[in-house]
Amino acid sequence: MARQQGEVDELFDVKNAFYIGNYQQCINEAQKLKPSTSSLQVERDAFLYRAYIAQRKYRVVLDEISAASPAELQPLRLLAEYFAVPSKRESLVSSLDQQVSGNVDVSNHTFIIVAASIYYLERKYDSALRLLNEADHLECSALSLQIYLKMDRVDLAWKELKSMQEMDDDATLTQLATAWVSIMMNGERLQDGYYIFQEMNDKHSSTSLLLNGQATCFLGQGKYEEAESSLQESLDKDSNNPDTLINMIVLSQHTGKPPEVANRYLSQLKDSHLDHPFIKEYLQKESEFDQLVSQYAPAASV
Repeated sequence: MARQQGEVDELFDVKNAFYIGNYQQCINEAQKLKPSTSSLQVERDAFLYRAYIAQRKYRVVLDEISAASPAELQPLRLLAEYFAVPSKRESLVSSLDQQVSGNVDVSNHTFIIVAASIYYLERKYDSALRLLNEADHLECSALSLQIYLKMDRVDLAWKELKSMQEMDDDATLTQLATAWVSIMMNGERLQDGYYIFQEMNDKHSSTSLLLNGQATCFLGQGKYEEAESSLQESLDKDSNNPDTLINMIVLSQHTGKPPEVANRYLSQLKDSHLDHPFIKEYLQKESEFDQLVSQYAPAASV
């Protein structure tokens, strides 16, 4: 729910850094913060470990979260394990199915977000939305909105955005969600999305997440030089960011650059993010194409 007027959010800097994709700042802020209550301490730790997961530092989470850790942190060990050990994903998802089939504690927002995120990665969108719709929480609404956009249901995403605006119109997540919907609605809305990303860049610090948002707006408007500038800045911050590499591939195609330019970004993406949904879909299409080629290839002469 929206925070009461005058109420101070002790975790604001921690949360905000996480939401805009500044994961190292999130970690730094969390480590120096001394929350006033034990519940806030657990919430702080949740964002700390989520930031480590976002940085792909799964071992930190697996080493530090044990069976004795608070229940609110346990789901983050599951998420770290999901990313760190691909061979165990099928069994982890099966175990998750069993957990959500029973009585789910909807007040444990960390579990809801982790479970829905795993279902999202597994393309089980209905399962993710069923969980998220049970929780009255801004971040759960933001994740629902992202799933609706992934499903090309802009109408449902717009409805979810209205709900977020009623909860907290000024929240960073609500502003980001507004920009995401603006991108999908295209047209004049693209400029609105750009302004949101630019304002966040000016107010906080530029991150790959914000710069890729800007670049996407530029690409939609055919402003390829501006898009390349944003993406180059993002590469300078994180040369292996998957969204940046994907957008660079798209930009290379739009600007007619030699095929080897896009192929370099694609090779880099395969090398560092083999489990990324884009690469999974690409490899699947590549395999389907090879099958068609072999199917219609002329028979070898005797």
